[in-house]
Amino acid sequence: MRFLTIGLVVAIVLLQNPLWFGKGGWLRVHDLSEQVAAQRVKNEELRSRNAALDAEVRDLKQGYDAIEERARAELGMIRQDELFFQVLGSAPATKR
Repeated sequence: MRFLTIGLVVAIVLLQNPLWFGKGGWLRVHDLSEQVAAQRVKNEELRSRNAALDAEVRDLKQGYDAIEERARAELGMIRQDELFFQVLGSAPATKR
């Protein structure tokens, strides 16, 4: 009877091994679920970034205000009839 019990326990352990540690086991499923959740978060971030870029592209295609704003901010351009004033800060006092 003792050998039968030991044999059954060994058989159960051998049958449970693939369930826990195999290719499609519980641990692998748990790891994949975490990876899917992380990828969903990343996809949502990218989706919002794409929406912002899409809005910017539409704005650039429709009007000159966005183009002018970019030219001023990124390229430092001014209109032909504008005057450009550059205000310089005072130099720091030197210690003697």
